[in-house]
Amino acid sequence: MTELVRRRLARAVTAGFVAATALTAAAHGAAAADTLGSAAAGKGLYFGTAVAANHLGESAYTATLDREFSSVTPENEMKWDAIEPSRNTFTFGSADQIVTHAQGKGMDVRGHTLVWHSQLPSWVGGLGASDLRSAMNNHITRLMDHYKGKIHSWDVVNEAFQDGGSGARRSSPFQDKLGNGFIEEAFRTARTADPAAKLCYNDYNTDGVNAKSNAVYAMVKDFKARGVPIDCVGFQSHFNPASPVPSDYQANLQRFADLGVDVQITELDIEGSGSAQATNYANVVKACMAVSRCTGLTVWGVTDKYSWRSGGTPLLFDGNYTKKPAYDAVIAALGGTPGGGDGGTPGGGTATCKATYTRTADWDGGYNGEVTITAGDRAISSWQTTVTLTPPQKTQSVWNGSPTWDAAGNVMTVRPTWNGSLAAGASTSFGFTVGKNGSNAAPVVGACTAS
Repeated sequence: MTELVRRRLARAVTAGFVAATALTAAAHGAAAADTLGSAAAGKGLYFGTAVAANHLGESAYTATLDREFSSVTPENEMKWDAIEPSRNTFTFGSADQIVTHAQGKGMDVRGHTLVWHSQLPSWVGGLGASDLRSAMNNHITRLMDHYKGKIHSWDVVNEAFQDGGSGARRSSPFQDKLGNGFIEEAFRTARTADPAAKLCYNDYNTDGVNAKSNAVYAMVKDFKARGVPIDCVGFQSHFNPASPVPSDYQANLQRFADLGVDVQITELDIEGSGSAQATNYANVVKACMAVSRCTGLTVWGVTDKYSWRSGGTPLLFDGNYTKKPAYDAVIAALGGTPGGGDGGTPGGGTATCKATYTRTADWDGGYNGEVTITAGDRAISSWQTTVTLTPPQKTQSVWNGSPTWDAAGNVMTVRPTWNGSLAAGASTSFGFTVGKNGSNAAPVVGACTAS
């Protein structure tokens, strides 16, 4: 372990959390650096993901989560509307499910979030100032007390600043009724509730130097000068081609770190695909690694299919849990082994598929056939098979597949059009119409090959 890694690990935890974090790092470090968690642990970092409780029953989801990540953030289960839907009625069930799963797998947990203007139950906005202050402090205390000793970092206040060039505070029940002081009060209450947890401010569009990040910077600087308990700043880092990773991303992280706080990448997702997406992900990881007080990264979801930005395919695993080029780029940036581990999908082994034929319609001059492609015990991203006709039969049309023919026109090789990616055990099909030309022989369907 390098001296840099030792310094990061020492700073990453408070005294009360050293033992648990050391065990987690040791467990990841003992394995080959061919997963996100193990590669990050080799650099003294955690690599986490947002988790939704209602997906924990999906085997491919949990297999990918458990194999790859060393930290989890509940996606919605700790937000105010989920935890305290009516005043003083606390419902921890879904959040408990995530925390229990994480602890059982040796993962850390980030708490998200204590005070936020969004996802508030209606009763909160209807309170007067005195009642709102009491309710805010009670919510923080009850939630943190329930998970005391189980959370490594809390997003105490989330997204309290406006977008744009003003640097002003965002309108919210807390801001409008309690004023600027509500953020400081929330942090002081949180420190009392759980002195061992790291206390973070979290926001988006603060990834580069701009009016919004300058306003957050000024607040953090003031808090540190006056002894307000703040330990870390979270940078959500939601990027897309129109809002790319800023050129001053690393410098911005560094200026916050220079104030004496840890910095964390808390909700990373980058829309795009291929090498451009891979390069952007690698650049974010490298920026974090270059800042000694950057303690870890969290991507906002396990798989594209459940991402809040699913149309932009922003995550490291596609909808079938197949590793994307961005995954390999992250592993490489962390100094790990791209392409290691299970080869890309839950279950390991070689990608396989099966092709089965059915005649679905028949008439004097022709017939319709259907070939069903079924993935084996791991997800696949593409497939192909052959269909051989008995002369003088001829193929007249094909649907849901992309065909090519040999010179004689008797052997048709079919590849997917839009339907190449299949989860383990899942199926798709393509169909075709054949002119008999006097022959009623059944076609011969060749072996299916998958990648």
